[in-house]
Amino acid sequence: MIDLQKTTVWLFLIALMTAGLALLGQEKKPPDKLTFDAKNGKVTFDHAAHVKSAKGDCKTCHDKLFPESASAPLNFKAGVHKPAEKAKTSCGSCHRPGGNAFESKGNCAKCHVKS
Repeated sequence: MIDLQKTTVWLFLIALMTAGLALLGQEKKPPDKLTFDAKNGKVTFDHAAHVKSAKGDCKTCHDKLFPESASAPLNFKAGVHKPAEKAKTSCGSCHRPGGNAFESKGNCAKCHVKS
């Protein structure tokens, strides 16, 4: 009888540890889109499109340009476009003259949408 109890306890512990390891091993699914408030209109960041453009390489942006967190503040301030483009930081890393994506100058409506 005692052996049956010990075996049951061991099986339960093994099952619990297996479930815990399975949860730890799960990949976090990034959000498809993120929306940020901005003075000149909300910006909806299409994360899925940017991941595709980076060929699935998260290190293109994380953590070099942005923290890997949907709730982390981006710390954008007035006049962010020109300084970011010049320093090749944040969105300006790609969205600048000669960058990998369209430059921000003259393309406000591509990102900013007034409600």
